[in-house]
Amino acid sequence: MKHVFYKGTDSTRPTLLLLHGTGGNEHDLVGLGKEIDGSANILSVRGNVLENGMPRFFKRLAEGVFDMEDLKFRTEELKKFMDEAAENYEFDRDNVVAIGYSNGANIAANLLFEYENVLKVAILHHPMVPRRDAELPSLLGTPVFIGAGKNDFMCPATESEDLRDMLQGAGAEVELFWHAHGHQLTQDEVQAAKDWYQTKF
Repeated sequence: MKHVFYKGTDSTRPTLLLLHGTGGNEHDLVGLGKEIDGSANILSVRGNVLENGMPRFFKRLAEGVFDMEDLKFRTEELKKFMDEAAENYEFDRDNVVAIGYSNGANIAANLLFEYENVLKVAILHHPMVPRRDAELPSLLGTPVFIGAGKNDFMCPATESEDLRDMLQGAGAEVELFWHAHGHQLTQDEVQAAKDWYQTKF
């Protein structure tokens, strides 16, 4: 997968796995990652799917309607890439924090839905429920931050609330942060995620 890797200055800090939104690329969230943790490794990945020329992490059939077969395949692909990257760049595979926005947050959520111990922590900005029929693995004690907009027409409030409930049902410790805006990533949301993250590390 196309990506960039920046080695952090403190080997005890996590590696931040950055996952962009539709139409983004591997450079989009690097500034966000450095804002969250300036001394961590950064592994920022570009999705392998193109929709009308816009990179995504998995296909969709329509707005808000995911291609479930492709979602499963692409989630496996991302998991394999993470495992290989940990060997190639010599970082601790057990100390990875995913930070995803929109489409990137959805595939990060599906990593949690598919695999036990795949992420140490997840920060999900404007995610949806990836699969409603999923039987989740144990996420006991896994911290998850969800950032959501009360006026987000692409990602209705029920999506954020249902995702929180499903993750909590599997044992995750979920913080749901609301702002009054839409689908955009606001400075308030970034600051809330940063403050929350700093309580975990």
